[in-house]
Amino acid sequence: MVSREAQLVELVDTDGVATGSTTVAEAHTAPGRLHRAFSVLLLDEEGRVLVQRRAAVKTRFALRWANACCGHPAPGDTLVEDAARRLVEEIGVREAALHRAGVYVYRAEDPATGRVEHEYDHVLVGRVPVGTELTPDPEEVADVRWVGPERLRRELADEPDRYAPWFGGVLRVATEAAGRLPAAAALATD
Repeated sequence: MVSREAQLVELVDTDGVATGSTTVAEAHTAPGRLHRAFSVLLLDEEGRVLVQRRAAVKTRFALRWANACCGHPAPGDTLVEDAARRLVEEIGVREAALHRAGVYVYRAEDPATGRVEHEYDHVLVGRVPVGTELTPDPEEVADVRWVGPERLRRELADEPDRYAPWFGGVLRVATEAAGRLPAAAALATD
């Protein structure tokens, strides 16, 4: 099996049009290369958001809280299918129907490692039943918790460095989709 850092990612331009491919490691080496990614936001039937604390061994933003899972679709692969597969691999959630909320483009350098996230990030939202069994992979996830949207927004505002730098943008994109995506409805703000 190819290590995660040696897997290929799809390079894109600022409009999301594919321009080539490179390895995960190369895409995240400074100054960073814009590439396709996905971020999955899961909500339960009570409207709580699943957040995970990234494992200490992560090469980018270790031990920071983030969305349910993240990843990179392989060049030519189907985005939603790859995201569903990563959801199983990272936290053991199966059978979550994922819906496209939108795209968030960002660049962030990890001060601890010098690695760079420069991603054309497809935000996907899914809903799961309360009490869904989670089986986090310890190589990927240090901890998980469910948190209400308003509390999550307060935490992001009060302590942004506890969270991965993309998480606020991912939450914003999902919130903006709340009116058209039933899975994201609990994120709607008044």
